[in-house]
Amino acid sequence: MPRLLGVDIPANRPAAISLTYLYGVGNKTARELCNKAGIEPTVRASELTEDEVARLAALLDKDYVAEGQLRRQVSQNITRLRDIGCYRGIRHRRGLPVRGQRTKTNARTRKGPKKTVAGKKGVKDLR
Repeated sequence: MPRLLGVDIPANRPAAISLTYLYGVGNKTARELCNKAGIEPTVRASELTEDEVARLAALLDKDYVAEGQLRRQVSQNITRLRDIGCYRGIRHRRGLPVRGQRTKTNARTRKGPKKTVAGKKGVKDLR
């Protein structure tokens, strides 16, 4: 299983597809990487030699922002939004949808599984 930028990429998939497992690398970028490194995009990742993996790693470091660097940039941007107190920053702080999604119903995907609160059973009659 080849390892690029600290991530194990799947060995049983074509090289172009397995490169998309890196954060910030999509289909187009993965194909560009394969072409620049001189690797056939359809060859399996397990069949890549150490030299080819090293070429891919060098290209990723030199020409692209991916994985750790990109995650830090995104994190810094969210921190900046929170600090200036803009609408998007407030939504991030409260854990609500940021990009205009509705919150009226069926928000379980964003909010996670339902959290039950103890002590909310029905009130007994005091007769």
